[in-house]
Formats: sequence, C-alpha cells, structure tokens
Amino acid sequence: MRRKGQRIDAIEPGSIGEELELEPGDILVSINGQPVEDVLDYRFLCRDEYLEILIRRGDEEGVFEVEKDEEEDLGLVFDNDLMDEYRSCGNKCIFCFIDQMPPGMRPTLYFKDDDARLSFLQGNYVTLTNITKHDMERILRYRLEPINISVHTTDPELRVKMLNNRMAGKSLEKIRQLYDAGLEMNGQIVLCEGINDGEKLKQTIEDLSRYLPYFRSLSVVPVGLTKFREHLYPLHPVSQKCLNETIDIVEEFQRKIYPQWGLHFVHASDEFYLNTGRPIPEAERYDGYLQIENGVGMRRLLEDEFREALAEREGDGRERHVTIATGKLAELFMGDLLDEFRKKFPNVQVDLAGIVNHFFGETITVSGLITGQDLIAQLKGRDLGSEVLITINMLRNGENVMLDDLTTDDVEDALGVKLRVTGSSGGELLAALLGEESHLTSFRSYPEWEKA
Repeated sequence: MRRKGQRIDAIEPGSIGEELELEPGDILVSINGQPVEDVLDYRFLCRDEYLEILIRRGDEEGVFEVEKDEEEDLGLVFDNDLMDEYRSCGNKCIFCFIDQMPPGMRPTLYFKDDDARLSFLQGNYVTLTNITKHDMERILRYRLEPINISVHTTDPELRVKMLNNRMAGKSLEKIRQLYDAGLEMNGQIVLCEGINDGEKLKQTIEDLSRYLPYFRSLSVVPVGLTKFREHLYPLHPVSQKCLNETIDIVEEFQRKIYPQWGLHFVHASDEFYLNTGRPIPEAERYDGYLQIENGVGMRRLLEDEFREALAEREGDGRERHVTIATGKLAELFMGDLLDEFRKKFPNVQVDLAGIVNHFFGETITVSGLITGQDLIAQLKGRDLGSEVLITINMLRNGENVMLDDLTTDDVEDALGVKLRVTGSSGGELLAALLGEESHLTSFRSYPEWEKA
C-alpha cells in the first residue's frame, strides 16, 4: 500500500532541504522509518541528530541521510502549519461564542476547532472530547505540554449538559492521565450564572486543585453574550451579585492553596474586577501571568509596564494630539494612566474613545472584538488629532483585517486620519502615545478562530 506522506510546498533558501536538492511537490514519506502524520511527528522526529529521510518524487522513492544539530530545522515548508486537517469541535456548548456570530461573515470565523495539537502549538483551549486513544498516546510519548483545557465543570452530568456531548463527562478522566504522566495543564471555566457558579464552581476548583502542581492555573471568565442568540440556550449576563460572589470564591481558594503550593492556582478574569469596581490583584497574585490570554491580569500587567516605562522617561514639551480607541472595559481604567502621562507630557493631548460594540451587542466590551464599522461610525466627524491608536488584538493574526473584513486602510480612508496599531504591553502603548515606533506583541483575550 502506497504511503500518503506530506507534500512539500517550498524549500527555505540555505537550508538542509536545499542542500539535498529537494523540490516543491516532493513528498516527505517518513523520517527514520516513522511515518509523518502531522507537524507533531515532523517536529519531534527531526530532533534526532541523524536522520534518514524517505522522499517520493513522482513514482520514485529515495532515502537521504542527514547529520545535523538537534535544533536545526530541515527548511521544508508544507501546505499548512499543522500538516493535516484541523479537527472541528463535536460539542454544542450552551455558551459557544461562534454560535452567536452574525450571518454573512467570512467562513473561517464560523469554524470551531477542538484540536489538542493546537493547544500545544498555539495555546488554544480544548475540551478533550475529541482526543482518541491514539492522540493520547502521542501526547504522552511526545510530552506535549502545556495542554490547555476548557473544563467549565467537573460535575460529569453538568458537563454533558453544558457541552451537549454525551462523552463530555467521561473525557474528564483524561485529566487524570495527563496528571499521572506529569504533564503541565492549564484550565478555563466559562461562568454561566445559575448553571456552573456558586457551589458548583467551588466543587470544580476543589476537584482540579487536587491535580496540583501539574495543573498549574485555572481561569474563571464570565460568559460573553452577543445580540445574536436566537434559538440558543437561554443565558443572561452575569449579575453584579454573581460577579462579587465569584471573586470571593476565587480569592478564598487562593488564600487556601498558596501556602501549600506557592501558586494561587485559580484566577478571576479582569472583567470581574472592572465590572464590580473592586481592587485589581497585585502582580504577585497572577503567578507569572499564566492566563494572560484569557484576560487574566491584562490590566495589572499593562498598568505596571506603563508606569515603569513612564518612570524611566524625562518629560518634555513635545506637542501632539492623538485618540485612543478602545473597548468599554479598558476605558474603565485607562483614564488614570493617561492622567499620569499628562503630568510628564502636558502638551500631548490624548483623547480616550470607548467604543460601544453595536456589531456584536453592547454587552461585548473587550477591545479585541471591535469592528471597523463601529470605529468609523463612532469616530467619524470628531477631531481625532494626527492618529487613532488601536490595539493589535483588533486585527487578524499577521494581517491588517478586522473582524468585519474592513482593513485598517479602509478605516483610515473613512476617518481621514492615520491608524496606529499598538502592541499589548504598557511600554508599547507609551511609545505609541509619543509617536515612537516599537515592536508589536499581542495578548488575545478571546480565542483566535482563524489560522494565520
């Protein structure tokens, strides 16, 4: 039987692949006798310093012997980063954000992935319901960590209900397998009031804390609800009462767990604190920001970085006028930072524009889900200064495209002013305010559905 293999799309200049005179269209069949199923096999098999690479060209096959350094890459480029089809989600979660998307958007925004390989490669969160015995064997053999798990509840029956998957309760057993193998894990709970909050939340945190120290962090984030929820499970925004109760539960567990493990383990996302007006935790409580991409500690890190960068600057009299366009959530705390900024740079006028999310609905307040059309509608006709600053999290990875397919060029043309994309760090924000160039980093507080 003819082995399938992986089609090579390109060869990087100066690479081992070029030295071997490999060509686009060649098929990588195996490495050291092992078939290459996907990028995981490719990466881990290539770690050996001596390789026998089986290549098929047309109807002929040949073996190439390679001696290299352990970390040296072959320079082969494949059709997609995964070297395989992305695995779609078999769940129908009652809180799924993708089910709440408006119609008519680009098809990739409706794709639900639940692929454990992407947990390792890109930091995606997976439910474990898609993992087969073969998958688990490879995870353990290759020691793929950390594995990021969408848990939501450890009550098997409730998890079946929340994920709408009859295997959702049984799949929790895989956490024990990962723990027994000593693989690092992180977890996530999407909090739905009246469903997995209160006593159910306490039990989930208690259950998962038994997997310390390998289960290193657990985030609790409030459910995000758009205006497109027709015919979906009836949910409502998390109330002030529930927000406060959840913070109390989380902080009580932190006080209980930290003395034994040196980790606070469970963390409430920034939305809990910003929407209740309660003090944001100090940096030390975030355990090195293990859950930053879930919006846990983003405010604390931004504030600390901004103030540190500002303290290193000598103020001056430069003149400049810019507008920061951000989500309503970030608007709640950005004002204090800008007041401190103005003390050193009094002639830099910074206007703060909190954008109401009419596209998805006003209950969506994060910056990463702002669309180009909302920017245009709410900023057009205003004196915006020389630039409008937006966060990189508003854009598709590696591109200048927003969620509604408008580009930064489209927004610039409509507003008649330059858009400056800023990174997620406080230092990058300060540089943008001052009109200086900086590197761009991104911390996404919502899943990135599309593959760059």
